[in-house]
Amino acid sequence: MFSFTPIDISRKLLAWYGRAGRDLPWRRTRDPYRIWLSEVMLQQTGVETVIPYYERFLEAFPTVRALAAATAEEVVERWAGLGYYSRARNLHAAAQRVVNFNAGHFPDTLEGLMELPGVGRSTAGAILSIAFDRPGPILDGNVRRVLCRLHALKEDPRSGSGEKKLWAWAAELTPIDRPHDYAQAIMDLGATVCTPRSPECGDCPLQTCCRARSLGLEEELPLRSGGKKAPTRVQVALLLFSQGRCMVRRRPLSGMLGGLWEFPSAAVSEGETPGMAASRLLKNLGLASEPRPAGEIAHIYSHFRLDLRLYRAEAEQMFKVAEGEESRWLLPAELVAWPLHGAHKKAVKHL
Repeated sequence: MFSFTPIDISRKLLAWYGRAGRDLPWRRTRDPYRIWLSEVMLQQTGVETVIPYYERFLEAFPTVRALAAATAEEVVERWAGLGYYSRARNLHAAAQRVVNFNAGHFPDTLEGLMELPGVGRSTAGAILSIAFDRPGPILDGNVRRVLCRLHALKEDPRSGSGEKKLWAWAAELTPIDRPHDYAQAIMDLGATVCTPRSPECGDCPLQTCCRARSLGLEEELPLRSGGKKAPTRVQVALLLFSQGRCMVRRRPLSGMLGGLWEFPSAAVSEGETPGMAASRLLKNLGLASEPRPAGEIAHIYSHFRLDLRLYRAEAEQMFKVAEGEESRWLLPAELVAWPLHGAHKKAVKHL
């Protein structure tokens, strides 16, 4: 079996990156704020989706001080549609920590970066490498896949043993020279060449070093752990109209999808039909009208599937509705751009 050295890997990767590296907005800066923002947005989200959000977010919050000065609700609203909303709340909390406890300067050590809310070991390593050009091992999904194939890891990479090996390899391969370029090179390799399905091994700068390639295992690795099937939750949402306007209300800031807006909704309880749940929801709003079915929405979250049943109802006057939480009455045209969360944004077309 052939062997390779860390210098072999970094030399090949950096030469390839010079030819094939992607031109991305956050690669035109060394500003830790902008690099941190991009790394947080790229957690669980692809580059093409992130780019317009990144640019719009910076228009609203061009500096860490501007982000810290905003309200959590404003930050969440700017994040709307990007998903995994705890990232937005952590982003705001981290900005306030940087401003209040570090005079607006980002920590320049791995330990200091990991103290920021929402910044784990891999994100901290990426910021350290890219913004400060200091060696910081990274292990995002793309790098994990490259290392699994490079070393032909034949165990679950998410197991304790597999995770330990991957971090050791990531640290061993991270060079002292040009860690800024190396971090972006290995992430690009996983994103564009060493892809989950049908990797382009013929274009890979590491093909002569890759053990999975030599063993014919590039399609089989990394091993996939057998996950449990996500449960389905059934909810109802009320398209409640009055005088041509529809009611929406903001979710509590803490918890899932916190700070985003939605139509009044409720879970369908055991032994209850969706129609019964919609009637119960109307009654809780102080109304006695009859809800009418208005469509169905299927939406997938990270840990469950949502079966959302829509019902339409009318209220004679807005002030007679027991609104409770922060709410608004909006024209259908206003709802198109309103920061509704994903499932309820899909419901707008049913208005």
